[in-house]
Amino acid sequence: MNTNILLNRRFAVVASFVLITLAACSGMGSSGGAMTGTMLAGDQEVPPVVTSAHGMSMITVAADGSVSGSVKTMGVAGTMAHIHMAPMGKNGPVIVPLTQAADGVWSVPSGARLTPEQLKSYQAGELYVNVHSAANKGGEIRAQLKP
Repeated sequence: MNTNILLNRRFAVVASFVLITLAACSGMGSSGGAMTGTMLAGDQEVPPVVTSAHGMSMITVAADGSVSGSVKTMGVAGTMAHIHMAPMGKNGPVIVPLTQAADGVWSVPSGARLTPEQLKSYQAGELYVNVHSAANKGGEIRAQLKP
C-alpha cells in the first residue's frame, strides 16, 4: 500500500482519537471557552512549505481571553511552536509561545491569556498556530484558529 495512504490513515485515526478525547474533556473546564480544532499543513505557511508533516491543534479561548490546549504533530521534528497574531496569508508576531510537552506535542502554558486586542483578533479569525523546524525556521506547518 502507498506510504502516503498509510500515513493519512494513521493521521486520521490519531486525529479522531485526539478529537474524541478532547471533546470528552472539554466540559471539564470552567472557562466557558469554545474549543477550535484545526489541521496544520505546510501549504498554510507564508510562504507555503512543501512537506509531508501535518498536525492537529485543539485550542480553547475563553471569553476572558484565557487560552488552553495543545498541538499534536506528525512527520516533523519541531523546534518550537507558537500562537501568532495575523490574518490568513500574512505572518505576525508571537503572542503565546507553546511548550513541548512530549515528542510531537506542544501545549499552551498554564495561565496564558490574550490581551483585549488579541482577543478581538481571535474573534476576527486573525490568530494562527504554527510549528517551526530546523529545515523551516519560519514555520513548517500552520493553521488559522477559528472562533
